[in-house]
Amino acid sequence: MRTRVSGRNHKHSVLVYALSTCAWCKRAKVFLRDNDIEFEYVDVDLCDEKEREEIRNDILTRGGRLSYPTIIVDDETVITGFHEDRMREVLEI
Repeated sequence: MRTRVSGRNHKHSVLVYALSTCAWCKRAKVFLRDNDIEFEYVDVDLCDEKEREEIRNDILTRGGRLSYPTIIVDDETVITGFHEDRMREVLEI
């Protein structure tokens, strides 16, 4: 289930696949909030098995790896892991 976090910067569509207990996932969400980026996230570990399978397929179809966080920007750029410099570049901040 997706959760939307509003922000003033909604220039890009941002989806974060995360784990609720992952420190790097939490840092990615805080980074987005701190930069007032609107985004959606899914805590994959809190999903049911069918949803987890759909998420795994989505990540792999996009050429990503099954590692978290996985951040998808504008349905085309996949960032695996928390890489602040890469996120700043892609999100133009």
